[in-house]
Amino acid sequence: MDVSHEINLLVQEIQRLGSKNDDGQTSVKFGVLFNDEQCANIFEALVGTLKAAKKRKVINFQGELLLQGVHDNTEIVLL
Repeated sequence: MDVSHEINLLVQEIQRLGSKNDDGQTSVKFGVLFNDEQCANIFEALVGTLKAAKKRKVINFQGELLLQGVHDNTEIVLL
């Protein structure tokens, strides 16, 4: 699948599930994104898509890699 297309889908899902933070940016917790049924149907490798989107400076989050359970409360911010 095309990485750019996956990143565009990711942006749409963050906008759907997220909310505006104090800086006016949309953010969502990793656990919300990971556990959403619609996201599970769209993304075969959510963590890989997140990593690619971060590398392209579309999103930002703390750390290099997000793992379900451990990083459920990590905020993913749409840039």
